[in-house]
Amino acid sequence: MNFNTILEEILIKRSQQKKKTSPLNYKERLFVLTKSMLTYYEGRAEVVHDANTLYIFAPSPQSRDLWVKKLKEEIKNNNNIMIKYHPKFWTDGSYQCCRQTEKLAPGCEKYNLFESSIRKALPPAPETKKRRPPPPIPLEEDNSEEIVVAMYDFQATEGHDLRLERGQEYLILEKNDVHWWRARDKYGNEGYIPSNYVTGKKSNNLDQYEWYCRNMNRSKAEQLLRSEDKEGGFMVRDSSQPGLYTVSLYTKFGGEGSSGFRHYHIKETTTSPKKYYLAEKHAFGSIPEIIEYHKHNAAGLVTRLRYPVSVKGKNAPTTAGFSYEKWEINPSELTFMRELGSGLFGVVRLGKWRAQYKVAIKAIREGAMCEEDFIEEAKVMMKLTHPKLVQLYGVCTQQKPIYIVTEFMERGCLLNFLRQRQGHFSRDVLLSMCQDVCEGMEYLERNSFIHRDLAARNCLVSEAGVVKVSDFGMARYVLDDQYTSSSGAKFPVKWCPPEVFNYSRFSSKSDVWSFGVLMWEVFTEGRMPFEKYTNYEVVTMVTRGHRLYQPKLASNYVYEVMLRCWQEKPEGRPSFEDLLRTIDELVECEETFGR
Repeated sequence: MNFNTILEEILIKRSQQKKKTSPLNYKERLFVLTKSMLTYYEGRAEVVHDANTLYIFAPSPQSRDLWVKKLKEEIKNNNNIMIKYHPKFWTDGSYQCCRQTEKLAPGCEKYNLFESSIRKALPPAPETKKRRPPPPIPLEEDNSEEIVVAMYDFQATEGHDLRLERGQEYLILEKNDVHWWRARDKYGNEGYIPSNYVTGKKSNNLDQYEWYCRNMNRSKAEQLLRSEDKEGGFMVRDSSQPGLYTVSLYTKFGGEGSSGFRHYHIKETTTSPKKYYLAEKHAFGSIPEIIEYHKHNAAGLVTRLRYPVSVKGKNAPTTAGFSYEKWEINPSELTFMRELGSGLFGVVRLGKWRAQYKVAIKAIREGAMCEEDFIEEAKVMMKLTHPKLVQLYGVCTQQKPIYIVTEFMERGCLLNFLRQRQGHFSRDVLLSMCQDVCEGMEYLERNSFIHRDLAARNCLVSEAGVVKVSDFGMARYVLDDQYTSSSGAKFPVKWCPPEVFNYSRFSSKSDVWSFGVLMWEVFTEGRMPFEKYTNYEVVTMVTRGHRLYQPKLASNYVYEVMLRCWQEKPEGRPSFEDLLRTIDELVECEETFGR
């Protein structure tokens, strides 16, 4: 090999995102081009990739042209050169140009690699024939300005953060991380903001309006409207029918025997241009115009839309960590308050971070878990953020015991929540709980993350009654006999399928089995599955085909979903994507016919 240096310069390398949850960032590296290879250095270590896609940015157009020219000269005699390339970046698990999901997928657009380096420019030809124009140069990025509107207030916690004020506009500068974007406010201040706190400024984007609640089913809408208890309280939410919207309205004067709730579908005209209406005589060009009109005129509704009811401004969503690239938390910033309970890992306490943000703090009992393995995994787990997952904010690893800092959920674990309120749940509320959990699990499945210990005890309930999945992935680090089989594998026996009993094979499909048991827990309002049997007896019974009985509160359709989850072979069970679609349909039936 020839190691004589042709070019050497500090360039900017984009991270390769080998995992879906890997961070997207840009770092300076020393690049060296020789006759044999292109390498870069991380500190003293030399990095050479055999087969991968690497995005490199030069500090100036002149530098870029020089590198491209030299690279073309060195590879012009190579026999193994691809004739197609991807004109757009690999982002969020696919190429943005052709949507292929394999990182090493062949290119989608032809490119004459050597046209500019080995051919001299020809003189202009006479205008005798109409010539085809040259193909456009592929654009690496969309350079148009992106303006967003803040849906929630955000207080900057680190020097590199930017404060958000609800309703204000911000210019996006960088999207190097899926959860934290760099932005500029109207005063010229710049910093990082949580991406889930803002929405695009577009006339047809409903997220910017206070009255819009994206992920809100009928049951939760009624709970929220009832809690506000204001005449004319309303919200606009996604309908159970995809692509449509529903106005949910509360009135105290609905007549004797009335529930006080009305749900109106926003209808569309068949004319062009399309218009929207609640009352046919009053059609408008957009949904915001409808809402503005009915704020002042009932026009066929039971009452005017007087008071927008929303979770915006009250329950801001969680963020992936407290700040950009912050996962290690200084324990001196934590205030410990009352004990919330104790689990496999140790005591859990209510606390505050920097005396203002309520958090749950788990003090890990020494010897309770494999700490070193968990610390590495925690960095990945922090990147998993979803409205139906309990957010991991960070860890304290520089002392003993280790602390795990998570989102605080006011109503505690789902199991206790069910048991303490037995006899007070309607079927649609119980089904809504299962829907919440399924949404969180579908997100984990989509990101190739296995829970391993899904059960009602490992789900938590917010003040608004939202159920969120907690402790995902934690079972791998448990050092407790309750979770250990004779072969040394760790699993909660009464929630596990045969392949886990027999071979310790965990997968999303073993999580699906556990979800079926969780549904059974929900519809029995917190009973213990197989309560009269030992773990050994449960293994024998399940292996022989025995399944949990149908709960009294579960309809035949709901129990059928449970039985699908308990198919003996993993391939016979539905995915969480399929389950969510089924449960959404059941919720729709409950909304349509269950009243």
